[in-house]
Amino acid sequence: MPIPPYLPPIQYVQTAPPQSRQSHTPTGDIRTLPHFHSRYLKTDRDVLIYLPPGYQTDRGRRYPVLYLQDGQNVFDGATAFLSGQEWRVDETAETLIHSGQIEPVIVVAIYNAGKERIDEYTPSADSSVHQGGKARLYGKMLVHELKPLMDAQYRTLPDAAHTGVGGSSLGGPLSLYLGLTYPKVFGRLAVLSPSLWWNHQDIIHRYEKLRHKLPLRIWLDTGTNEGRNPERVTADARRFHDVLRQKGWRDGSDLAYLEAEGAAHNEHAWAERMDKAPLFLYPAS
Repeated sequence: MPIPPYLPPIQYVQTAPPQSRQSHTPTGDIRTLPHFHSRYLKTDRDVLIYLPPGYQTDRGRRYPVLYLQDGQNVFDGATAFLSGQEWRVDETAETLIHSGQIEPVIVVAIYNAGKERIDEYTPSADSSVHQGGKARLYGKMLVHELKPLMDAQYRTLPDAAHTGVGGSSLGGPLSLYLGLTYPKVFGRLAVLSPSLWWNHQDIIHRYEKLRHKLPLRIWLDTGTNEGRNPERVTADARRFHDVLRQKGWRDGSDLAYLEAEGAAHNEHAWAERMDKAPLFLYPAS
């Protein structure tokens, strides 16, 4: 399979997590929805639901939600793609919520489907790798099946202003695509190290074609040491940042951009930044 020269290798090998002797590390109140089935997708998958401190005691309160991709990497080092390298979203959320820095938020972590991941996470096919283009179906799963289920089973704030979607690597352009396609469903985007190169920068071109700025609050970041050609990766991120500003997003208002000096394209790097994205997307009021 040909690989673009600046492609972070993890893109192609992040499938089902390998067997691991790593101890399980979830923190807080995390529920499991096993084998979630979608009529739109080939493969069932587990979904994990993090409930914030106070959820069980403050029965009258409703909560914003953040949907994250590659769910096996989000909470637990034992299930992560690279053993022990998780995003630590649960530990980070507990700390930020208890310290009053962010509002309590429900986090829904959706497992990727292994070999189907590349297809499901990309809105268009890339001729250089002969894969991709099923993000439309993944979006239908999320919007028409999983989100309604979460809204029915948990005390969510279901409107777009309180609903976010996020991911890293290919989960980045997927989240950008979902925000672009469903701005009345998702109003907050957590975009970490997005694979903007996919299909000749397809997702950048889609945003360039916008006639009006969408009501999206966007966190965008990248590391300066990602992939085989870090300069190209950083240049792509800067270009997309410029596109967003040209379309009307404003840094510090509804847009935040970070270049993490020396950061690579891996779970460890994203864990290091997961305390920053929630501070922008879900600040305490």
